[in-house]
Amino acid sequence: MSDRKYWLGFNLVKGIGPAKVQALLDYYGSLANAWQANEYELQKIGFDRRAIKTFLKTREQTDLDNALSRVQQAGVSLFTWEMPGYPSYLREIPNPPPLLYYQGEILEQDQWAVAVVGTRRLTAYGRQVTRDLVAGLVQNNITVVSGLARGIDAIAHQTAVELGGRTLAVLGSGLDCVYPAENRSLAQEITQGQGAIISEYGLGVQPEAKNFPPRNRIISGLSLGVIVVEAGERSGALITTNFALEQDREVFAVPGNINSPASRGPNKLIQEGAKLVTTVEDVLEELNLHMVAERTAVQLVLPETAEEIALYGRLSGQPTHIDELSRSTGLPSALVSSTLTLMELKGMVQQVGGMNYVLLREDGPIYNTTGKPPQES
Repeated sequence: MSDRKYWLGFNLVKGIGPAKVQALLDYYGSLANAWQANEYELQKIGFDRRAIKTFLKTREQTDLDNALSRVQQAGVSLFTWEMPGYPSYLREIPNPPPLLYYQGEILEQDQWAVAVVGTRRLTAYGRQVTRDLVAGLVQNNITVVSGLARGIDAIAHQTAVELGGRTLAVLGSGLDCVYPAENRSLAQEITQGQGAIISEYGLGVQPEAKNFPPRNRIISGLSLGVIVVEAGERSGALITTNFALEQDREVFAVPGNINSPASRGPNKLIQEGAKLVTTVEDVLEELNLHMVAERTAVQLVLPETAEEIALYGRLSGQPTHIDELSRSTGLPSALVSSTLTLMELKGMVQQVGGMNYVLLREDGPIYNTTGKPPQES
């Protein structure tokens, strides 16, 4: 936690993104150490002259304690890569934001999330379909993710709020520069117990056009899948679907009138292989999201067999590969795989891609009900 101000400091340096932050961590071990870097060391790890100059100038002009205090006084919280509350799905994507600013709450249950995006120039059809789909997601305890833009985004957030669901809004600006202005009250409603507004941009950053494509990778990164309701052929919503595909997320599209400009985007996505959506059931079935509430409740189940106990003790909120689990427990790969499958059905663990697994609940006391010790390596 004491390192947060250094993560904040590097976030304020223009030109230092996820790749450079990772390089700093690899070389220095922490951003606290990296903040003291000299020009020679930065050149050694591959920083160009412009990035070095910008960093040195920012370091000279920035009081990190004051910067952190300003964030806290604004009621804004921070998540870094190294904090356990950082959204696990987002951490998996290429170039995840090293620092997230947020207001409200990001909860463990928000891992069950679907993005709903689309055009600012929505039709009556798009409005109704958005409300219907979001209502279905809320009824199934699915968090709705979008970008707080006019049109489809705003309807998605508003519907989730009205129905008592959870929603995450990702901004292309600082959290104190909510855009568009007419959605500021909606943003406030979201933060009052029904989700969070999120950004990788610091306080005072204005909603410039260049900020929105990178913002879209966070929308898809927080989600299991992305639904495009209405969108023109060059809509920003389609940028989100491109990120979704890169991140191995599912893409869904709502078919529309072939003569409607607002339906050209989703109709084209369907032609290219996106899952056609007519009801929320299409999304729930594809993502295996039926009965999320029940699956969440089942997370209270304790490991029962010796194999489950052994695996449970070596899993956390961070992804662990199945081969590593086999090595660390001494269990055969086939037994590890079959045990993890059963644990996933119970809602104890989840595969998060690439044969990596995470726990789905906080650590607690583990009770061995079998009377047999777990196998150790």
